Amino acid sequence: MPTPDYRLSQLETLEAESVHVIREVAAELERPVLLFSGGKDSIVMLELARKAFAPARIPFPVMHVDTGLNFPDVLEFRDKRVAELGVQLIVASVPDAIAAGTVKEEPNGSRNRIQTPVLLDAVEEHGFTALFGGARRDEDKARAKERVFSFRDEFGQWDPKNQRPEIWDLYNGRIHLGESIRVFPLSNWTELDIWQYILREQIAIPALYLAQEREVVERQAMLYAVNEFIAPRDGEQVRRETVRYRTVGDANLTAAVLSEATTVEQVIAEIAVTRMTERGATRGDDKVSDAAMEDRKKEGYF
Repeated sequence: MPTPDYRLSQLETLEAESVHVIREVAAELERPVLLFSGGKDSIVMLELARKAFAPARIPFPVMHVDTGLNFPDVLEFRDKRVAELGVQLIVASVPDAIAAGTVKEEPNGSRNRIQTPVLLDAVEEHGFTALFGGARRDEDKARAKERVFSFRDEFGQWDPKNQRPEIWDLYNGRIHLGESIRVFPLSNWTELDIWQYILREQIAIPALYLAQEREVVERQAMLYAVNEFIAPRDGEQVRRETVRYRTVGDANLTAAVLSEATTVEQVIAEIAVTRMTERGATRGDDKVSDAAMEDRKKEGYF
């Protein structure tokens, strides 16, 4: 009789690790919330949360910090998926905060930095002690050095020089009143892992992730699709290209990439040979400086 093979595949190992992290948070911390934007990473994270507690419902709400500049297709997907799972959706609105005067619009059009006070206000209002985020270490060097359990002080700030040790799968979720933990179950996943998992589990995604012909303009060597947030500037030439989105941030600052991938299998084939991360290739808000992400995270960003 052959000996059974109990070894796990790469995806099975990552899945088990992430499910363990999600369950650990639910056991250790009183009021967790999952940050869900409708992007591919948060879609996978929500699916892992569903698996972690099935057949019961996910025992915590999901929250989206809405900048008011999101792709409409992604917001539609967000609402549909939340309704399917029967979980509570909390929307922290940046436009509402701007209207109330609690934050000020930045002149460069980016609302990334002003998302932070809106997020922190929502954390304080609802008393959240743990926030699940979909960040991965392969995305950015600031995220590469952040722990799975990332401690935040009473001001929501992160100190990269004062991180808690993580030995094997032992996580320290002890906090004082007013403090919180940012938790990243996908830390050890790569963009390729995410897409392979989407394929294996047949997870629905917004259509923006697959290639289609769009009108685009070129800015800073990146292709931006013409939409309600992006109009051609004087001297810019509009052309039609077949493109897809590798990441779906704010529609006014997220570029598309040339692609013929109309299926998940074709997306995987393209990613397997690319040499640039999705943020480096498509996020105009990260072009401010090499330390843009770390600076925002120190202030309390995701």
